[in-house]
Amino acid sequence: MGNMGAELFDLSWVSATVQLFTLFGWSLFVAEMVVAVFDVAVESRNNSVDIKSTALNILKGFFACSLTGVVPVDLYKFCVTLQNVFMRDISSMVASSKSVDLAEVGLEVLQSSFSPTPSVKWTLLLLVSMIAYAYCVVKIFFANIKRGGILLVQIAVGSLYMFSVPRGYQDGFNQWIKQVIAICLTAFLQTSLLYLGMLTFTDNMLLGLGVMLSANEVPRIAQQFGLDSSVKVNVTNVMHATTTAVNLTRTIASAIK
Repeated sequence: MGNMGAELFDLSWVSATVQLFTLFGWSLFVAEMVVAVFDVAVESRNNSVDIKSTALNILKGFFACSLTGVVPVDLYKFCVTLQNVFMRDISSMVASSKSVDLAEVGLEVLQSSFSPTPSVKWTLLLLVSMIAYAYCVVKIFFANIKRGGILLVQIAVGSLYMFSVPRGYQDGFNQWIKQVIAICLTAFLQTSLLYLGMLTFTDNMLLGLGVMLSANEVPRIAQQFGLDSSVKVNVTNVMHATTTAVNLTRTIASAIK
């Protein structure tokens, strides 16, 4: 749970999958670059061609293809490492005997707060607190498990935008960049808040629950600021680029005839 699915990208089949979608993105980039060149050739008849903008868009597409399969994985692993370092430093500030491992901290909270001992009196508040505690841990646990797979899907989706970036349609790709940043930010904040809530739970049960429950709201709050971690494909841009390419091909074919 502490690695949040980062070890998924160390598997050989995952690396092969990322490489496959990277090559697919390169093929789309080459096809769209050819379309952009023909578009410039057609527009040159009307003396309205902008070679500088076309070259700049092709350069942007080249860098996008080169970094689509590399930057999301490295950024995600960096957030995981940063989160582990943050947890270790916070643990040393709170108590030197506290463990950094989330599983050990969770077991310590269960033993100290919910173990059936004479000092622990079962009340309705304690029962509700245990249910809320289990809800927070289980929900964030499964969120961390699937986060690596979501990032893999985002890499696959990012390769589709290589058909539109060389021609200047970059709105969908910019939204994809925000999605990658959002999932990395969510990975860091959710587990950090869960750990802080566990550290606070033994001393102040309600305050600790409040911190852990706030961890579940991180994706929703990030979405309000334009950082949506869900996987969405801007089909409009892709269809627009495809339609333009088909129409341009027909125009060139008719001109040749």
